[in-house]
Amino acid sequence: MKFAHLADTHLGYRQYGLFEREKDFYEVFEKVIDKIIEENVDFVIHSGDLFETARPSPMALLTFQKGLLKLKGAGIPMYAIAGNHDSVMRKGSIPPQVIFKKLGLKVISTINPTYMHGDIFIAGLPYYPASHGKALKSKLAELSQKATNHDKAILVLHQGIDKYFGYNYELEIGEIPDNFDYYALGHIHKYVNDKFGRGRLVYPGSSEVWKTSELQDYHENGKGFVVVDFEGSKPIVKRVKIDIPREFIKKTIDYSNLEKDISSIKDTIKDFDKKPILNLTINNVESDTKGIYDIIKEELGDLALMIRPSFNLAGEEPIDVGELTAKLGPEKLLIMQLEGYGNSDVDILATDLYKLLSKDKFDEAREIIAQFYDEHYASVAEDVEFKTEEPPENEDVQKTLKED
Repeated sequence: MKFAHLADTHLGYRQYGLFEREKDFYEVFEKVIDKIIEENVDFVIHSGDLFETARPSPMALLTFQKGLLKLKGAGIPMYAIAGNHDSVMRKGSIPPQVIFKKLGLKVISTINPTYMHGDIFIAGLPYYPASHGKALKSKLAELSQKATNHDKAILVLHQGIDKYFGYNYELEIGEIPDNFDYYALGHIHKYVNDKFGRGRLVYPGSSEVWKTSELQDYHENGKGFVVVDFEGSKPIVKRVKIDIPREFIKKTIDYSNLEKDISSIKDTIKDFDKKPILNLTINNVESDTKGIYDIIKEELGDLALMIRPSFNLAGEEPIDVGELTAKLGPEKLLIMQLEGYGNSDVDILATDLYKLLSKDKFDEAREIIAQFYDEHYASVAEDVEFKTEEPPENEDVQKTLKED
């Protein structure tokens, strides 16, 4: 018995506003499906962020449908949870994955959190924000109790864990039940394969480069998915790499060697099948940056899909803005400003609101504010009854979620 595990495919993501990049994500997904079938697995697990948004474009929906039908034709079922990108934190809402239940997709949800695949117990939950940590831990305890009755058990989650995620996580490693054989995680875009519980904890990473900070992990571990041999006493994990359609070129050049370095880059990319994304840092700039950009664009514009330059003036210490952001980040800076309040719940609320409002998710922001008010000020706000973990009231929605 073996299965494929993938996550964070982000179908429909139009990186940099470029339709070419959206098509790249579709192309990679199609490659992943073909490779999964070639690996002759028994089933597939998708650990969330199947789509970039909870309202995917027709092309994103069609791309997934084609892939799902290919798997179905090969006799390979797929189990899937909703991630933070393809979730709407609104009472009564359902993720876009539910559309494909009639085509055989087995959606793992709060309403239907467990399945049996032969003698393998598969349990999971959709994404829970940090502000709902208490509900998440309670649900995990319930699933852990159910897993005790099975020899082989898989836990599927889309959460950031402190050991791997850094500051802004939703779970601590010690809060995860340890009686599962395989932990099929999503949310973190880098590849993680660690010993935990009775077996392995794995983030397969994103299938494409979702942002440039992923480039180092991409060069070290590639992009793709994993195949898990579940036959023996311990799961054996094999990394399956998929070539991404378009290269990301990151170069640092000096203004004094501008002509030579541009010529070198041109020689490197002129024969690429697809135009790359160029991330260029130009040091020791002594003249108008616009003039330099015009030169770069004139020489490389026809060979690159996008050129993203940054300039360091001569005599000034270069500042690696990307590194600075990676070390602190807007959430960290926000928390630093809130430290004087000494309230971790407020910290979590603030970071959740930042992430939602920065993406214009106003309805979801209002709802987590309502829940926060309900949980912390119930004595003076008894009329607030918002609870995201309750099943949807609409009977048709409940029926859709419960169907196998």
